[in-house]
Amino acid sequence: MISAQNNFFSFFPFEFLKGSAATAVTPNTIALSESAASQIFGNEDPMNKTVVFGGGDTFVVKGVYRIAGKSSFEPNVVFNGMDKRILENKDQWGNYNFGLFFKLKSSDKAAAVTKGLQDIYSEYKVKQSAKQEGISAADYIKKYGETKVYLEPLDKIRLHSMAGGNPEGKGNYQFLLIMAGLSVLILVLSIVNYVNLATANAIKRAKEVGVRKILGATKGNIIRQFIFETVLTTAFAILLALVIVELSLPYYNEFLGKQLTIQGAQFFMQLTAVFIVVLLMAGIFPSVYVSNFETLNVLKGNFGRSKSGIWLRNGMLVLQFAIASFFIIGSYVVYQQIAFMTAKDLGFKGDQIIHVEYRQPNYNWNEKDWTPIIYRRYETVKQELAKVQGVEAVSAGTFAFGDGAGSSSSFSYHDNNVLGKNMAVDFEMLDVMGIKVIKGRNLSAAMASDTISAILLNETAVAQMKEKEPLGKMINWNDRKFTVVGVVKDFHLDNINSPIPPMIFFHLKTVDWMMGSMHSITVKVKAGEMEATLARLEKIYTTKVDTEYPFKYVFVNANFANTYKEYVKQKDLFSLLNVVVILIALFGLFALSSYSIQRRMKEIAIRKTLGAETRVLLAALSKQYIVFCIIGFLIAFVPAWLLLEKWLENFAYRIDVSILPFLIGFAVLMALTLAVVLSRAYQATRVDVLTYLKYE
Repeated sequence: MISAQNNFFSFFPFEFLKGSAATAVTPNTIALSESAASQIFGNEDPMNKTVVFGGGDTFVVKGVYRIAGKSSFEPNVVFNGMDKRILENKDQWGNYNFGLFFKLKSSDKAAAVTKGLQDIYSEYKVKQSAKQEGISAADYIKKYGETKVYLEPLDKIRLHSMAGGNPEGKGNYQFLLIMAGLSVLILVLSIVNYVNLATANAIKRAKEVGVRKILGATKGNIIRQFIFETVLTTAFAILLALVIVELSLPYYNEFLGKQLTIQGAQFFMQLTAVFIVVLLMAGIFPSVYVSNFETLNVLKGNFGRSKSGIWLRNGMLVLQFAIASFFIIGSYVVYQQIAFMTAKDLGFKGDQIIHVEYRQPNYNWNEKDWTPIIYRRYETVKQELAKVQGVEAVSAGTFAFGDGAGSSSSFSYHDNNVLGKNMAVDFEMLDVMGIKVIKGRNLSAAMASDTISAILLNETAVAQMKEKEPLGKMINWNDRKFTVVGVVKDFHLDNINSPIPPMIFFHLKTVDWMMGSMHSITVKVKAGEMEATLARLEKIYTTKVDTEYPFKYVFVNANFANTYKEYVKQKDLFSLLNVVVILIALFGLFALSSYSIQRRMKEIAIRKTLGAETRVLLAALSKQYIVFCIIGFLIAFVPAWLLLEKWLENFAYRIDVSILPFLIGFAVLMALTLAVVLSRAYQATRVDVLTYLKYE
C-alpha cells in the first residue's frame, strides 16, 4: 500500500482498466491493482464501492490498474494520505521520512535542480536551526553536519540506490557481477578444457589430416570439418543444458529464495550469443591448428616429436589450475566469513522468544492525554498474555530485532552531537532479551523519575559523547534534559552486517509520541512448551486482544537470521560452483594426463626393463603436473586476495584475509591433482612391458 499524492500515476503510468489515473487518488478515494480488486471483490465491479482500512479510514474505489512487467513500485493499493501528512509536517525540516520524486524537463537540468534543493535545505534547515541556537550557519554545519541532496534516476534505484525504502527491495549489484564473473570463469574453464583436449587429440588425427590433404582437401575444408564437429558438440551440450535448467530451475529457485524465470526471446538471444562465443573460442583455434599440420611430417610419423602445441596445452592446463585455485580459496574465505557472522555474540539472547504483532487502537493522536489511554490498553494486554500457561515474561519496545528501530534523533552533550536510535522500552524489556546493563542500573518502576527524565545509553553512544563517566550526566534531547542512569552493552539490532548505532533508551511513557511506534509485544516462552503455549496465546489473542485480525508472530532468532540469509545463500551458491569447477578441472586433468601418459608408455616400458622402480616412475610422470599446479596457484594468488578483500568490504564486522586460506587452497588443489595423476600413472606402471616392446 502506497500513500502518495494525486499525481502518483503521472510518474508511474500503469495501464488503467477502470477509472482515470488523473482522478483516482484523492484524500477520499483509492486505486486498486487488478489483483487486489480481484481478491477483495471477486468478479464484482469494484468501482464506487467502499473499502475500510485497518485503522478505520474509509475510501471509495475510483480506479483499477494493471502493472505490466516489472517495476520498482508495484503497489496493490494507492491512496492519498500524503497531503495531510505534508501539511502536518510542513515545518519539520529534519523529518526525512518522505520519498520525493521529480519529473525533469531534461536530464541536463539535474545539476540545477540539485543545487536548488540544496539551497532550500540551507535556507530552511541550516540557517533557521543555526539562528535558534544563536550560532552561525558555518558553525552549525561544523557541529551537526549538513543535509546533502542527491538525485537518483528511477531506472537505477533497483541496483544502485543510495537511499533505502524501495518497496520492492534493493538488488545486490555486486553479487550479480560476482555471479556473472564466476559464470564466465566456469565457461572459460570448460572452453580451455575442450581446446586442450582437442589439440591433444589432434595428434591421433594427424595422419587423417595428412591423407585428406594428399587427396586434395584444402585448409578451408579441414577447418570447416573441425568447426562443424564443434558445432555438433556445442549444440548437443546446449540442448542438454536446457534440459538440466528446465528440470532444476524450481530447486534452484528454492535454493536461492528467488523466482527466476526463462524470458523467451531475451533468453534465446543470450543463449545464441553464448553459442557463438563458445564456437569462436573452442572451434576456430583447434581447427586452424590442425589444418596447419605439415603433410609429409605427419605421414612420416614425425609429428609426435614436434613441440608444436605442447606449450599451448601446458599454458591452458596452468590456466585451469589458476581458476580452480581461485574458487577453492574463495570458497574457504566466504565460508569463514559467514561462520564468523553466525558465531558472533549478538549481545542479546533470542531463545524461546517471539515478537507478537500488536495493532495500536485507532485513537486521535492530537487528542489530549491519548498516551495514558493506549499505555493502559497495553498494560491490560500484557497482563492477559502473562497469565497464559507457558509464558515466562512479557514486555515491549518500539523496535524489533532484525527490523531495527523506526525513529532516530540527535542529542547533545557539551559540544558533542550524537545521532542515536530512539529505543523506548518497558521496564523488563532488557532483562527479557538478556541485554546487559554494564554500568549504573536499569530503568525501574520503583523510581518515579524513570518515566520522566531518566535514560540509558549504549556503549557506542557513550563513546561518541566522549565522556568516560556518563552516569549522572545531563544530555539535551529535543530541547529536553535527561539524566543518564545506566550504560547498556552494545547489541545488534538491525542486522549483524551493520555497525551498531548509538542508542538512547527511554521508558515507553517518557516521550508521548514514542508509544505510537510500538508494533509488537515480546513474549518469552518456557523451554519445551513452545507449541502448546503458542496455541494458548493465539486463543487468548483472537478472543480478547484483537478479534478482527489473525494472531501473527515471529521467532526473534529466526527473524534476525533473515537479515544475513542473503550471505548464507551466497556461501551455498559459491560452494556449489566450487564443486562444479573442481569436477571440470579434474575431468580435464584426468583426460589430459591419461593421454600424456599413454604417449609415454613405450618410455615407461623401457625404463621398467632397465630396472626403474615404481616410485621413480611415478615421480617422473607427475613432476610436470606439480609444477603446473604451483604456477597456476601463484597466478591466482594476487587476484584472489584483491577480490576477496573487496568482497569483505561489504561487512561491518569481518575476518582478515590471512595466509591460511591460501595454504589450505594450495594443499587441497595439490592433493586432488596428485590423486588424479598418480592413480593414472600407477596404472601405467602396472602394464606388461612386452605389450609395448615386442616389436623393438
